[in-house]
Amino acid sequence: MSYKIALNFEDGVTRFIECNEGELIADAAYRQRVNIPLDCRDGACGTCKCHAESGKYTLEDFIEDALSPEEEQQGQVLTCRMVPTSDCVVSIPVSSKLCKTGNETYAVELSSLNRHSDTAIGFSVKDKKLAKLHFLPGQYVNIKVPGSDETRAYSFSSLVSAENEVSFLIRVIPDGKMSSYIRDIAQVGEPLEITGPFGSFYLRDMNRPVLFLAGGTGLAPFTAMLEKLECEGLKHPVHLIYGVTNDIDLVEIDRLDRLANALPLFSYATCVASEESTHPTKGYVTHYIDAVHLNDGDVDIYLCGPPPMVDAVNHYFTDKGIIPASFHYEKFS
Repeated sequence: MSYKIALNFEDGVTRFIECNEGELIADAAYRQRVNIPLDCRDGACGTCKCHAESGKYTLEDFIEDALSPEEEQQGQVLTCRMVPTSDCVVSIPVSSKLCKTGNETYAVELSSLNRHSDTAIGFSVKDKKLAKLHFLPGQYVNIKVPGSDETRAYSFSSLVSAENEVSFLIRVIPDGKMSSYIRDIAQVGEPLEITGPFGSFYLRDMNRPVLFLAGGTGLAPFTAMLEKLECEGLKHPVHLIYGVTNDIDLVEIDRLDRLANALPLFSYATCVASEESTHPTKGYVTHYIDAVHLNDGDVDIYLCGPPPMVDAVNHYFTDKGIIPASFHYEKFS
């Protein structure tokens, strides 16, 4: 048996390694040529101190000078003493470049296009090598703009399927190089290049109710998260509030309906900000946050959307004195 370990570096790069049963994280990393910080290898110096964000593990013998009881209680670990007993996520407090590692680049094929509206496009890419692409739902990749050296960052909107295909949902930007290409020029079968994964916005272990807040195509990471939860099952309620500016921006509702049917503890609501909207629920996502969704503060909140929406929600929480158990957000522009 082996476990998947996500190593998150402080420059946003994530590398996945396989750790065998009973193997130390540090040994597994070096075996796979990821040079995470390490010195004594005996739990004595503290050089390899990192933060275990999720997963189960045991710690072999170490001295208190290297890791105090308080630090251990806070989830700090010594990778030279850490033996995982499940998949884990570990934050490495240095740059990936210092560890002489980086992300993989994949040559893929555009496998489907769904021009949902004038403002949103869904597309998928595939390649057999994507079977080796691992990421945490919520993370993103950089996609190279065809005919240039520029890239654009897009969140995964799905997991990698059994057919080695993964999807994205993007906003159409006026005169945007990548979105205009996808909208006006791209054809199924054309090559693309993706590099990743990146990002610290991803689904953590669920130990309490969760509230998702999505603005526009900020819905993308949440559908990937929900696919993950569909695979694992839900033990706590998850509620999504999905807000857009205009009626035309409201997409992927069929997908949300399917997920709601598959996950009895998942529910969602939608709203449209425009006064001209014919949608039954108008306004902003903050108008539809009920006390039950906040669970007296014992809730994990995830927020993704354009900067004005993210800033408005942050101000709302501050003004209302809302302090959730954890709060994770990502802006896109």
